Amino acid sequence: MVFYPPSWVPDLPDIPDSISLEDFLNNEKHGRHAIHASRNPFTCGLTGKTYSAQEASQRTDHLARAIRTRFSFNPDEGTEWDRVLAIFSLNTIDYISFALAVHRCNGIVTPASAAYSAPELEHQLRSSGAKGIFTCVPLLETALRAAKAVGIAEDAIFLLPVPGFSSEKLPFQTVDDLIVEGKRLPAVEPLRWVKGQGARQTAFLSYSSGTSGLPKAVKVSHRNVIANVIQMALFERVARDKLGVKTQVVLGVLPLSHIYGLVLVGLVSCYRGDEVVVLPRFDLDAFLAAVQRFKIEQLDVVPPILIQIITNQAKCDKFDLSSVRVVFSGAAPLGSELTYDILRKYPKWHVVQGYGMTESSPLITSTSELDVLVGSSGSLIPGFKAKVIDADGNEVVEYDKRGELLVQSPAVVIGYLNNEKANAETFVWHEDGRWLKTGDEVLVRRSEQGHDHFFIVDRIKELIKVNGHQVAPAELEAHLLIHPFVADCAVIQVHDPRAGEVPKAFVVKSKEGEGESDEKAIASITKHVEDHKARHKWLKGGVEFIETIPKSASGKILRRMLRDLEKDTQRSKGPKL
Repeated sequence: MVFYPPSWVPDLPDIPDSISLEDFLNNEKHGRHAIHASRNPFTCGLTGKTYSAQEASQRTDHLARAIRTRFSFNPDEGTEWDRVLAIFSLNTIDYISFALAVHRCNGIVTPASAAYSAPELEHQLRSSGAKGIFTCVPLLETALRAAKAVGIAEDAIFLLPVPGFSSEKLPFQTVDDLIVEGKRLPAVEPLRWVKGQGARQTAFLSYSSGTSGLPKAVKVSHRNVIANVIQMALFERVARDKLGVKTQVVLGVLPLSHIYGLVLVGLVSCYRGDEVVVLPRFDLDAFLAAVQRFKIEQLDVVPPILIQIITNQAKCDKFDLSSVRVVFSGAAPLGSELTYDILRKYPKWHVVQGYGMTESSPLITSTSELDVLVGSSGSLIPGFKAKVIDADGNEVVEYDKRGELLVQSPAVVIGYLNNEKANAETFVWHEDGRWLKTGDEVLVRRSEQGHDHFFIVDRIKELIKVNGHQVAPAELEAHLLIHPFVADCAVIQVHDPRAGEVPKAFVVKSKEGEGESDEKAIASITKHVEDHKARHKWLKGGVEFIETIPKSASGKILRRMLRDLEKDTQRSKGPKL
């Protein structure tokens, strides 16, 4: 049984495959909202600094000229892999302009999480082959350490502005310096791509845990992103037209380094002529003040932000949030209980959610404001079709039956960089074409209106989602195994009321570890992770010692058994008072 988008969803038009993402977003002939009628695309939520759509496009042009000159990029020679630049920054109003400037130069952008430690950033810089880094003052020390490790010179490091942090006394040039420089330089000639090049050429090298294993570099093509932008815009147009929404003000607090924030907030908003109010990172006071000041209509969030709203009602009540019409939650499942808590407090809000992954650029399903089924992740968006495969490998042919979700779409990415094993496991060929195995267990249920809705009920894949960040158990296990107190280990996700999930380690003590008390061993193992890994990868779920790690005959860790053990342990403790 193949599932399709609802009948009311418009058909997906032909997706351009011979233009860059930059050309697509700065050219009205591809469906973009008229530039002269668009809102200012990006506004700083702290200072109010902003640029019109025309000014933002001009900044992209001038920045591209300077990047081409500084890095000696020749867009007509070599391949895009000769022109890779990394962006390692908190959110700024120039984040998207930088990305599009690199695309103007026929290059690749590799966005790195602002939460990365120096070794994690070093890994991404090395594997991507980045020639330079665009960072910000708060992250500069980490960027310098990683750059030195991979041989990136300091004159290939530039700064993006972040409110509250001055770069005046630092020996690094800023994006504004480059834009001033670019005004005096010759224009970058338009790219002359052949048919199909946009589908083959990588636009973003994003890092994902995929369906299992260590983080992988995902090759996201220009056409992949263009397709998902059009898909999202088409899906939401029906509700927006009915509600009389031409353009709107959107919250931009989700990390633009994450494909959710990058595509669904940054790029889709540009295409629709919306305004994104950018916050460097989430802070409840700044968030509430921005909603009130800029009359934000759409909140793009993750579940932990909604938990903050519910648990800080006295503070929230001091702010005027009446401008909010819709709350779009993603990156992790939004539970029904939390949804109802929000609706009881703010009954006029439309609380919806979507589902996707880096490998689908990212959105697969979304909820229409006109067809909300609480707990579901919505319906397939235009241009997607799906199958559900049960545990025996058979195609599910009925509703309310669980199985792994497989999808097909022009938004499904090229594949992983230099990882054919992962490509073979994740992108599979059936007689009806190439399918993406999501690694997620779903069931399909019909809403009262008769439309198919997808419920994400469990993850077959083993990654942990902490505040929307992906954490690969295998990465933490590999790190733990080098600790002298650890003979064997396994990491699973455990529920956390704030972060959604956090990692917990089950550890078999080594002989050396047996000589230490549990308290001292746990403290040492925990510190080992905290000294080398980003905060969202810390073992906030704790460390538990165990006699043996359950494994299959082939040696694969049976994490489901450990999750069941954890559930039994929590159940035996009883409810918290």
